[in-house]
Amino acid sequence: MNMEGEKNKILTKRERDVMDLLISGYNNSKISEKLCISVHTTKAHISSIYEKLNVSNRVQATVKYLKG
Repeated sequence: MNMEGEKNKILTKRERDVMDLLISGYNNSKISEKLCISVHTTKAHISSIYEKLNVSNRVQATVKYLKG
């Protein structure tokens, strides 16, 4: 799913893992379960993704991430 565009290179491997699940429609709880991390850690990754991509929600993050 990840197109490895220039903007996506600023995300860590784990942030890309979170984004791929987020794009697939998983909620924070399911992302945490799939990646074997806490919901708190998932939320921290999502906050970091939003900051790095300069967005404020999942839809904006998905669009920007997929455009690369």
